[in-house]
Amino acid sequence: MSHIDIRTLTIAYPTAGRAEPFVAVDRLSLQVERGTFVTIVGPSGCGKSSLLLAVDGLIEPSSGEVRVDGRKITGPGRDRAMVFQDFALLPWRSVLDNVRFGLELQRWSGDLDARARRFVDLVGLHGFERHLPHQLSGGMRQRVGIARALAVEPDVLLLDEPFGALDAQTRDAMGRELLRIWEARRQTALFVTHSLDEAIFLADRVVVMGRDPGRIIDSFAVDLPRPRDVEMTDTPRYVEYRRRIREQLAGSAGDGGGRP
Repeated sequence: MSHIDIRTLTIAYPTAGRAEPFVAVDRLSLQVERGTFVTIVGPSGCGKSSLLLAVDGLIEPSSGEVRVDGRKITGPGRDRAMVFQDFALLPWRSVLDNVRFGLELQRWSGDLDARARRFVDLVGLHGFERHLPHQLSGGMRQRVGIARALAVEPDVLLLDEPFGALDAQTRDAMGRELLRIWEARRQTALFVTHSLDEAIFLADRVVVMGRDPGRIIDSFAVDLPRPRDVEMTDTPRYVEYRRRIREQLAGSAGDGGGRP
């Protein structure tokens, strides 16, 4: 049984002034095996973020369903945690207290400071526990968001363009750091990105989405050894993966939005 089982999922939003809703995701099906890192790449408006929100239980599908460990998702749960692009930190809380926040929401017991501190250390922020978000760089703020998600020990980690607001150098460094953390814990991960290289470098499997409406146009396993290093981005296999994604996206842009 797949860890995440998405079955003919449709997500539609009401549109002001129009009788017909906007269909963000149309009859999408996807199975994700436990402990794998799956990246989702596609153009803006193809429903990538909506798909993650449905898995997290933050929006209700128009039709179809999402199951995690065989259980139908009807709302948020302790088995899933989300990392957002905009950091979503509380500006009046310190690094440590922001990481504590998820534990407080889920009503964890015990020494929450000690638990939060362990995950602050895990993401490389030892010594910054009492800093406020405005005192941190963008990469450091995103580390806080990742630590907050990891602290609740989710079975499923959902990441919606977590590095999209970072400069290229910081983004690459954060990708490598995320892999280091993930390889130590091996949660099932769904990672949304616009970056082709990020999609390949991080993933066990890449899912390529097209839009109008959002649907899967390609899905393939990434046969590259772990741990990953920068040098492998120049290998023929990596270059072929990049070409495959680029061609799929170009074909989707030119098909008038019809289904493949």
